[in-house]
Amino acid sequence: MGVQLLPYSNLIEINKHSAVPIFKQVAEGIVFLIRNGKLKPGYQLPASRDMASMLKINRTTVVSAYEELRLEGWLNVIERKGNFIAQELPVIHPKPLEPLAAKGSKQQEDSNFYKKVAARQVSKRTLSPHQLMINDGYPDARIAPLESIYDRYKFLSKRVHLHSRLLNDSAAGSMSLRTELALFLAKTRALNIEPRHVMVTHGAQLAIFIAASLILRPGSTVIVGDLNYVLADRLFEQMGAKLIKVKVDENGIDVDEIENICKKSPPGLLYIIPHHHHPTTVTLSKERRIKLLDIIRQYRLPVIEDDYDYDFHYENSPILPLASADHKGYVIYIGSISKTLAPTIRLGYLIAGDDLIWQASVFKQMVEIRGDVLFEESIAHLFNTGEMQRHLRKSVKLYKERRDMFCDMLNSCVGNLLHFNMPNGGMAVWATFTPEYSIPDLARRLAEKGIFMNDGSLYRYKDDVNGIRLGFASLNTEEMQKFIGALKECR
Repeated sequence: MGVQLLPYSNLIEINKHSAVPIFKQVAEGIVFLIRNGKLKPGYQLPASRDMASMLKINRTTVVSAYEELRLEGWLNVIERKGNFIAQELPVIHPKPLEPLAAKGSKQQEDSNFYKKVAARQVSKRTLSPHQLMINDGYPDARIAPLESIYDRYKFLSKRVHLHSRLLNDSAAGSMSLRTELALFLAKTRALNIEPRHVMVTHGAQLAIFIAASLILRPGSTVIVGDLNYVLADRLFEQMGAKLIKVKVDENGIDVDEIENICKKSPPGLLYIIPHHHHPTTVTLSKERRIKLLDIIRQYRLPVIEDDYDYDFHYENSPILPLASADHKGYVIYIGSISKTLAPTIRLGYLIAGDDLIWQASVFKQMVEIRGDVLFEESIAHLFNTGEMQRHLRKSVKLYKERRDMFCDMLNSCVGNLLHFNMPNGGMAVWATFTPEYSIPDLARRLAEKGIFMNDGSLYRYKDDVNGIRLGFASLNTEEMQKFIGALKECR
């Protein structure tokens, strides 16, 4: 089959009663298409016979039109190949998109038909693929069972007879994956759930968005940590919510302050990361957890519990999620599969009552009819065969070793440069630098050595913070040595 051609019969209007010759009408029609960007430089026009057939005119008329265009510089004729739109066209002045209007101008007032995104300026730098990147806490994709996922995906993609059955799953996600997640979370987190309580999302961030969309109204208040996961804060602000910031210390978020806020005026939502709080990595103490559950029940306080890396705990047993206790249905639990495998594996999940999951599925379908069902089935297969559980055990062992090594290197080589507490879990160290050291300046000097480190601008919305998350899980010994050595030289 040949290349699909543009519908020239609809694009070029021929008026046989016009005083303008038909070949001229064809030539002007083609120039109009070039000027409007529908025909790009280098594009091959149909053969004269094919164009004549589409326009229902004589072939010699098309030949005359093409010759006219060639003489005017619109076409190049390549022998035995055909007629092509010229790479360098006669003078054209295409109208660009309107520039941003000056602040406060009448033009700006007229153009305010869309919402502005609530975001702070952060520095942007590009990296070549071979340079070292210090992320804020990602898993090492090099040890993930990606081949198993691809093999299963390939297997399922060839079973065409399965496709219609798989597509019958709801917007809540593949039933196989929802079933496996319900079993896994019941065993590892003591969540009393069934598949109907689970919704699969394209990453945990989408799960936060969906949950917040169902709860918040413009003007709602949201309690968050004074240092908090930045993208969650921005999302709530974009929805028109007001943030109430509560102090986070070594025992987690200040629950007494949450209680005081609830006594005065119950907020619309509490967003909390009780395990390995982002960015500080601290864990909510047992005492505060018990009191917070009482507050949730007493004030009927809706909660989004973001438990993005629960599985990665290195000392003793992790505390159970708030969602595992009696919370009267007010806690929405969110987790990430991306943090288990690799950043590019965009899968998360939302756990809640079955009615909320149904409502969330209806909402999700408005922006994403369904996820990648074959991919979700492939991940479900990992859980079903036990490969995911084996990968987790291997990862926890490796990341604990890397945490210990990384913290030892920091202490011995640059201990006078920064302060940190060894995290009990997670994939990053929260490091605060002494005031005389500028993180942006360190980041610039590291970049000259081919190493990317965030400049800390994400966290400087709080005046007294001179800190950054240093991810260790994705670094092998050689990469750690390279980074610590470069950091020592740059101090």
